[in-house]
Amino acid sequence: MIAVTAVLPDTPSDSPPVVLVHGAANSAIVWTYWQQKLAARGLASHAVDLRGHGKSEPVDLSSTTMSDYADDVRGAIAPLGSKPLVMGWSMGGLVAMMVAGAGDALACVTLAPSTPTRTRDRNVPLRPGTFGADFYGITSNDPDDQPAMPDLDREERVVALSSLGPESQYARDDRKSGIVIESLASPLLVITGSGDRLWPRDKYDDLWLPADRIEIEGASHWGLVLSRRAVAEEVSAVTEWASREAR
Repeated sequence: MIAVTAVLPDTPSDSPPVVLVHGAANSAIVWTYWQQKLAARGLASHAVDLRGHGKSEPVDLSSTTMSDYADDVRGAIAPLGSKPLVMGWSMGGLVAMMVAGAGDALACVTLAPSTPTRTRDRNVPLRPGTFGADFYGITSNDPDDQPAMPDLDREERVVALSSLGPESQYARDDRKSGIVIESLASPLLVITGSGDRLWPRDKYDDLWLPADRIEIEGASHWGLVLSRRAVAEEVSAVTEWASREAR
């Protein structure tokens, strides 16, 4: 079973729902501050725990593919009754683009997303297995010892650490082999952080998909999703962008 954490505004609006997709080796908890800010602006949000992550039913992730993750998101969209704005961070950004590429999103917002390709490299081996957050340099459970999260305060780092879990090696190799997306059926916004050393703005110079772009000053990779300062700026930018695209 796929878990979805819904946060609804006190006053419902006619704005489309927002579906949120977390990154690799973490869970829907990373959207905690996003969901609070979206609700304050009258937007309903639904944060998906991909299979085997967070509150979703534990499964063997060793052979899970990126298409499996996209199916999880489509399953979360189905009960909503209308196309949502789909937003993803890091690996989840690529999942969001996969969903948008299939026509299941009204609009797509990505935070420092893993990039798609135009061709698949069949020479990349797809290895079954799993790995943890230590692969990304998170080797301590101490919130005061997190060099990968330089712009998060202690409370934000505690949330980040609580989100961590295992990840599919097979899905990671699937991304390295190349997730082909030729076009999107909806508008795309790519958000990057000037402090992000993993996925900086120039990583997307060769992106062929038409996209609007925003850079958040000082935001690290983790900061884009969990720095309350950055989130406040991003939510404002995303809601303005979505409203403009709707018009």
